[in-house]
Amino acid sequence: MDIEVTRGEGIPVPERKVEIVERKGKGHPDTLCDKAAEELSIKLSEYYMEEFGGIQHHNVDKVLLVGGQSVTPFGGGDVIEPIYILLSGRAVSEVVRNGDKSIVPVGKFAVEHTKQWLQGDLPHLDVSSDVIVDYKIRAGSTDLVGNFEVGVEVPRANDTSFGVAYGPMSDTEILVLKAEELLNTPKIKKDWPQIGEDIKVMGTRVGDSIHIQVAAAIISTETRDADEYAGVMQGINDVVCDMAAKITDLDVEVSVNTADEPDEGLFYLTVTGTSAEHGDDGQVGRGNRANGLITPYRPMTLEAAAGKNPISHVGKTYNVAAREIVNKVILEHPDLTQVYCYVVSQIGAPITEPKAVNVELYGECDVDKVRGSVQSIIEEECAKLPEVWRGFVTRKYQLW
Repeated sequence: MDIEVTRGEGIPVPERKVEIVERKGKGHPDTLCDKAAEELSIKLSEYYMEEFGGIQHHNVDKVLLVGGQSVTPFGGGDVIEPIYILLSGRAVSEVVRNGDKSIVPVGKFAVEHTKQWLQGDLPHLDVSSDVIVDYKIRAGSTDLVGNFEVGVEVPRANDTSFGVAYGPMSDTEILVLKAEELLNTPKIKKDWPQIGEDIKVMGTRVGDSIHIQVAAAIISTETRDADEYAGVMQGINDVVCDMAAKITDLDVEVSVNTADEPDEGLFYLTVTGTSAEHGDDGQVGRGNRANGLITPYRPMTLEAAAGKNPISHVGKTYNVAAREIVNKVILEHPDLTQVYCYVVSQIGAPITEPKAVNVELYGECDVDKVRGSVQSIIEEECAKLPEVWRGFVTRKYQLW
């Protein structure tokens, strides 16, 4: 492979005048689609391994969510038009061994497993009436399935694509990521049962000041009136401000649900905890990138990692490889202020042999002196790629 270790150009993001960072929370329609795709891939992978001794070809990375309709008065509410989720893609649905044909229950996994984790992630959602889960999954193309089956010991790249990663995270990025994660912890839900799971956080840093905009779906059945709603808004503000003080020395201002118009009776209320219940739609790949954030000031890929096969689809595996390379480079060279990594594949080539890898280094360092060390890290991580699938199946890696 062509390995290039270069000095990065431009100003590192934490030193720039402006920075924008976004995260769509676990209950956001786009995030629900990402998880639906990945959970189906994991379920299929587990079944393939148990029944056939190895993961079969699949890419179930296309999921569409069509928002429903609901009525949400304080203290009550009802979903009157269910959410519709369509899982689609390609998967091996039958395997012939010794003349016997085995059928893979793809549809059962798509419907039942999706409803199972939905009930766990959205406890106010009634999966028997508030959501319809459908699927359209067909067999893969002959050439891609054949390409998948050829790579036995070292899989062959299932696509020509690229993965990217960067590090370390800035204060703004850490704050945005941790704010959503904190608001969706069991402790916060116990203290504030009114807070739903659809939490979107936008961080904007201008100079030394960070503004955090939180959009939090509030559960109508848990909220008595406008006064209680206002108390929840203040509670969210306080929780995020307290957390921010532990993360950064920069000035932080927090705003919550600024589209509300209390005098007009307009509040961000939901029955289920997700905006998907009332007109907000979702799709795989429209939300968080593989590191959990949307970062326009950083390198990104439009590849949706969720749902792709964990063996050979480089649109998935190379994002993880790039992340591991960055983390190890930073650990070995802590004086670096910023590290970017880009890994590109060529379809049909062994996944251990990317077409090119570029690592950009920022900071006061002699690139020539560290080049050998960085190249060794790249080679080491690429050699591990045939085993990276295990981390996907065990949910080790963050993908959205």
